[in-house]
This record gives sequence, structure tokens and C-alpha cells, in this order.
Amino acid sequence: MIKLYDNGVYLVNGTDIVEDNGEAAAALAAKCGQAPSKEEAAKGTMAYSILEAHNTSGNMKQLQIKFDKLTSHDITFVGIIQTARASGLEKFPIPYVLTNCHNSLCAVGGTINEDDHMFGLSCAKKYGGIYVPPHQAVIHQYAREMLAEGGKMILGSDSHTRYGALGTMAMGEGGPELVKQLLSRTYDINMPGVIAVYLTGKPQKGVGPQDIALAIIGAVFANGYVNNKVMEFVGDGVANLSADFRIGVDVMTTETTCLSSIWTTDDKIKEFYEIHKRPEGYKELKPADVAYYDGMVYVDLSTIKPMIAMPFHPSNVYTIEELNANLMDILDDVEKRALVSLDNNKVNYTLKDKVHNGRLYVEQGVIAGCAGGGFENVCDAADILRGKYIGADEFSLSVYPSSQPVFMELVKNGTIADLMETGATVRSAFCGPCFGAGDVPPNNGLSIRHSTRNFPNREGSKVNNGQIASVALMDARSIAATAANQGYLTAATDIDVDFKKPKYFFDSAIYENRVYNGWGNAKPETEVKFGPNIKDWPEMSALTDNLVLKVVSEIHDPVTTTDELIPSGETSSFRSNPLGLAEFTLSRKDPAYVGRAKEVQAAEKARVAGEDIFAALPEVEEVFNTINGTFNVSPQETQIGSTIFAVKPGDGSAREQAASCQKVLGGFANIANEYATKRYRSNLINWGMLPFLYQGELPFENGDYLFIKDIKKAIEEKNDTIKAYVVNKGMKEFELHLGNLTEDERDIIEKGCLINYYRSQM
Repeated sequence: MIKLYDNGVYLVNGTDIVEDNGEAAAALAAKCGQAPSKEEAAKGTMAYSILEAHNTSGNMKQLQIKFDKLTSHDITFVGIIQTARASGLEKFPIPYVLTNCHNSLCAVGGTINEDDHMFGLSCAKKYGGIYVPPHQAVIHQYAREMLAEGGKMILGSDSHTRYGALGTMAMGEGGPELVKQLLSRTYDINMPGVIAVYLTGKPQKGVGPQDIALAIIGAVFANGYVNNKVMEFVGDGVANLSADFRIGVDVMTTETTCLSSIWTTDDKIKEFYEIHKRPEGYKELKPADVAYYDGMVYVDLSTIKPMIAMPFHPSNVYTIEELNANLMDILDDVEKRALVSLDNNKVNYTLKDKVHNGRLYVEQGVIAGCAGGGFENVCDAADILRGKYIGADEFSLSVYPSSQPVFMELVKNGTIADLMETGATVRSAFCGPCFGAGDVPPNNGLSIRHSTRNFPNREGSKVNNGQIASVALMDARSIAATAANQGYLTAATDIDVDFKKPKYFFDSAIYENRVYNGWGNAKPETEVKFGPNIKDWPEMSALTDNLVLKVVSEIHDPVTTTDELIPSGETSSFRSNPLGLAEFTLSRKDPAYVGRAKEVQAAEKARVAGEDIFAALPEVEEVFNTINGTFNVSPQETQIGSTIFAVKPGDGSAREQAASCQKVLGGFANIANEYATKRYRSNLINWGMLPFLYQGELPFENGDYLFIKDIKKAIEEKNDTIKAYVVNKGMKEFELHLGNLTEDERDIIEKGCLINYYRSQM
């Protein structure tokens, strides 16, 4: 049972819940004598104390955060370091870990993935960083094992940067936010709301962390209950969960669209730090005697059953029991939802052909990455499978331990041998299955995965080539139960098993012998190694007084993911090459986008070069003639770019390229009803793009030109409401909004991007 409170709540002594419903003062007085004010009680959360300790602004309403450590992987660190180098980087001011867990197995483009790795190693030497070679650990497992500390804060360039179960408040953001930290700047946000997640009871045997996580995601995603807030896990049920179990729930909080997470800590977390030979990293965390939360998610762990998130979102959740009982009805609903994500008739999509004799058959199982590859998950899966066989038909099972130390211990205790004997294959630490760079299922295939996301095409299929496959998210235990039944969907609670729960022993020598640790020992004489695919960012012009935008894509899906804005999978190999990667922008959602954007960009390039913009883009001459029938505007002094409209863009990954690819193609703005995540909006701003908001029926359509007069003045004067005109509809006037922007964000937009902003200060 999951309950969402309609009002804020007070938590007294960590256990008693008092809803802020008009009678709270009397109830609080009865429980603790004198009722503190709501403002004072809000300071009693763990989140508040950690943010206060890291805030440099002196104002707890407008935070300027400095993090303790940074972490990135090989899809993101090249662009981050290149941006920082262009902005004046001399050495890493705090520990910065460069892991190599995303492009480790990509074969696209010859040497370019390994070239990125060598770039990372040379930068770790030059600037004093920590370099984790390929196949050693996925980014978040290394951070848990070696970086997390109680009461500290970590910023990562991956959306699943979540170490709250270990007492570390961690956030995943686009690369430019890490650049700011590398240049000793701050992460600027308004004080976020804090939502309590009160856990009580104990999970049923066979229920795993992914089941709890999916149940919570299903309850809070669509209604935005925790959007851009901190989830604070409290309650007597926390003590009933192992450290690995808590980690498995925590990493999936990203899929709720929350900002960050933090948990109460206890002896189990203390033992985690001791096992990993860092006992000094532990800190006891708990709310104050009275703490006020902006809401509460109440979770009775004992009522959660094995869950499945059907395509194409982690929030599309059902119990496995419910799915099996109402199979055809639910599959029919999944197909109807899929029509939206798959643009209706591009492919023939169905899962009903997976129903064999009344049961759902799947072709693939994967247990992997930061969510599924943990020690306890793999051991429990092996216990379910031990002595059984996955069969010789279409079904396959792959297991990716989350780090070499985890892999080593699974070898030593016999778990790997048990898994291999069943027919499962075991791989090295790698994030590929999470984003389409490993274990891509067959066309029309259905894969069940203990991983993080199941967005359309994220598993590697290409709709434009007529390919479609599906991913459903499940817990490792139910994946193993399904494997034990050779591909027929089965809940782990339906299997009689004795979970052995072996003790974990961490072998630190694996990292000591292989990881390059240059923290505090920068070697500036080191030459950075550049492969031929590693390119600098193109020059970006500053904002002009006025702006002409052509709408070049219009997306009306309820939510647009970053995977749809810039696909993952093999395209990830080009993330060190801004112009090369930009060729894939919206390629699975709107294949004509790149060509349209480039046509408009030709006019802007001509303007910047002092050439004839009308020769570069003849249609824009009529646009300016129409504008000048109302206003006196110089074409040579007016930026000409493109924009897209999407209802709610930016769900999913922290990848900055979802925004930067638009910018390098001449995109100067997004227009949206709302932005799915703070990090996507921040990415737009950091690349100098205007994050416009619009509500109501659209006054424009794809192909229309928009004119925005005095946009620079509006930015400088902190105006939220911006007048705009649809040029080819008789200069039809409408209003856009910008929302809150910090002083630095306004300056970044005016300068044209974060790189220009820092260059102006050098």
C-alpha cells in the first residue's frame, strides 16, 4: 500500500506522523509539548542540514552549492573537460572520478571509444583526477564503494547519481554544471521542497528493491508529486532493508523526477563502510525530533508485490500478478500507449504475439548496471536459478556484475559458476544494456531487465529502419524466476527458494592495482591525448537585441525523453564530436529536423560572417519585410535560429547533448508547456538557449517564423513575460514566459553559452 499525503506533514521522533491539516498545532503540542513553527521544523530534515553545510550564499532560499566530489563516465567527461579547458581550467579543485563504463563495448567508429579513454587518462594525470579503466566498475558502483561519505554531496554527469542510502546527497546534472564546479563556481538553485518517504513493514520473500522502486515511481511520476524535490527516506521499515536493498531503491528515485535523495543511516550502513575499508565515511543521519516535510509518500513494504514496468516508461507499472491475470487487456493498453511514443503507424507494434497458451513469453532477461548488478541481487537470482536451466529456445539471460570487486566475490563464493551452469552468460561491469549498447533484443523482441529505463528504442532498435523491440523493467529475482521457467513471466514470490544471503567481502586491491589516482598530484606538463573524433565546440554567437526563430519541429507526446531528443546506443560514440553527434538529433522522433535546422542556420552563419543572409536563406527576406511593416529591425543585427516545441521535454538522462546538439545546429530556444526535469532546463540555459514556456492552444505550427523583439532587454530587465509574434500569420501576437532565472543564467544566455560566459571573465 502506498499513500500520498495531500498536505505537508510533521514527523515527530522519526516515527509519529502529524498531517498539516489545520489541527497540527494541537497534535504537535500533545506529542512534544511546544509546537515549533513550520519554518523552524523544516530545518529539521536531513536534506536541510546537508544543503546548509554546502551552501555558500548565506541565504537558504537561494542556494549556491559547492560539492565535495564529482564523477563522470566516458560518454560525458570529454565534453566536460573540453568545455572547462576552453574556460580556463588549470587543475581539478576537488576529487573528480572519470569512469569508463558506457562506451566500453561500442564498436562504432573504429578507435574512437578507446581514444576517449586515453583522453580521460591523460587529463586525470594533467589535472589531478581519478581514472577508472573500462570494465572495472559502473560509475555509480564505484562511487558507492569509493566516494560516498555521510553528510557529503556528490555531483555526477549521469542522471542516476544517487547515493542517498549511504548518507550522501548526490545529484545528476548535465556537463556544464560540473564545469562550474571544476572552475570553483557554484550550483545555483532555490531551496527545493523535501518529501518524506516513510517506509514501514518488511518486504515479502522474493520482493526486491526494484519492486519497491517501481511501486513508488508508479505512484508519484504522473502527478509530479516529487518533481525537482528531495526524497527523504525515513520510518521503521528502513531498518528492515539491507544496504544493497536500499541502494537498489535509491538509484531508481531518478525515475520519479526528484532532484536528489537522502536516507536515515544506521548500523547496516556503518557496516557497509567498514566492509569497504572506509569506516571514517560513515555518519549517522536522522531527522530532528520534529521535522516538517512538504508531503509524504507512505509505503507499507509488506504489501508490495513483484512489479513490472511495461513499455515504454518506468511509471507504466503493474504487479506481475495483475498482468498475468489481465494479460490481453493490459497488452492492449500498452499498445495504445505505444502509438503515441512510436508516432502511430511507423511500425507495427504488438506484444500480443508473446502470449503462448495464456502466458507471456519473453525472449531475453538482463540483470545489469547500477540498479541490477549489485552483489545481493545477483546472489538472490542465482539462488532461484540454482539447479535449473534457462532452456535452448529464444530466451537468453545475461548478468553484468556492477564492479570487478563484486564480480570477484561472486566468483569466489561460487555464484558465477552456478549462473553459468544454468545457461546464463556473465559479462564485465558495463552500462550498455541500459542505453542500447549491449544485449540489443531482436526485432519485435521483449526483454525483461533489472536496469533503469525502458524508453522507446533505448534498448537499441531503430524505428526509422522498421525495427522495434520492447523492454519491461523487473527485479532480478523475478527475472530469475522467469528464467527458471525458460522465458514465461513468473513472479519471484511464486518460487520456493532458500535465499542464502552470503556475506560480502570487498577486495580493495583490485582498484589499488588498476585505478589511476592523481588527486592532489596534478602533472601540468602532461600532454592531453586527442583522438581524431575529439573536436572542440564550435563558436557560438552572443544574443542580439531581437530574435527570429523558425519552428522546425513540433512534438505533442505527453513527455519527450532525452533519448528522443538525442538517441543513445551507438550514437554515444560521437559524443566527443559535437557536430558529428548533432547529425543524430531527433533522428528517431523527427528525421527531417536536422535538415530543417541547418537551412535556418545558414542564414545565421551568413549574418555572423557579414554576408548576405537573404542569399543564404531566400525565404527569410519576406520574413523581415513583414516584420519591418510593424517594427524597424535590421536583419544584420538580429539573430536567426530555430526552435522546437514539445509538451514536456527532458525526461530521463542528464545528457547535456540533448540541448547542445540543438544549439550547434542553430537552435536558440525551446518552447514547452513545462520542462520534465530541472537538469534539462539547466542544459538549455548553459548552452545559451531560451527555455520558453507557453500554455494553451499553440498560435504557431511547424514551419512558422516567430519574431521576438527586445529579447536581450527583457533578459536584462528580468522580465518573465515576453511578447512574440507569428510572422507569417499577420504578426499574430502571443506571450511566452521564461520562468525564474538566476543572474548568472541570464548572463550565460546573453553571452551565448557557458563557454562564452567564462571566456568573458578570463
